[in-house]
This record gives sequence, structure tokens and C-alpha cells, in this order.
Amino acid sequence: MPRPKKSYSPEYREEAVKLVIETSRPIAQVAKELGVQEGTLGSWVARYRREHVSDEPELTVTERARLRQMEREMRELRMENEFLKKAAAYFAKDHR
Repeated sequence: MPRPKKSYSPEYREEAVKLVIETSRPIAQVAKELGVQEGTLGSWVARYRREHVSDEPELTVTERARLRQMEREMRELRMENEFLKKAAAYFAKDHR
């Protein structure tokens, strides 16, 4: 038997979205704390971000440099991870 659909006020939705955006906490964590489905809160956050694109502050020079550095590190870590996967597969083979 399906559960009745919950209805949330616009004010409640706005506060839930602010918890995610202003505190930079994961949607899953906030949803669990509030007792809201993760997908529901995710859709609220996505809608908010679509509607408030121009509200996002521009990145500073320092933030851009940090972003480039983190992207470079991520690429390197992904390459290392792929190498380790291949090495593990090679050594896992039965060599006789």
C-alpha cells in the first residue's frame, strides 16, 4: 500500500536548501537529519541552483588557482588509481 504523499511548505523547503548550500554539507546528510527523502531534497537544491545561477559569486584569483591545482591532483590520482588496478589484476593472475 503506497504511503500518502508528504507536503512541505515553501518556507520549509527554502530552509532545507539553505542548510545544504550555506553549510556545504552533503544532501544525503541533511536529508537524513530532516527526515526528507534524499531525492526530494536533491531536486529542491537543483531547482534553487537553476533559479539562482546569477547569485553565485565569481571565483577569486586564489580560488581559481586552487581549483586548477585540485583538478590537476585529481587527474594524477585517477591515473595512479588506474595503474594500481592494472597492477593488481596482473599480479592476481595465475602465473605458472
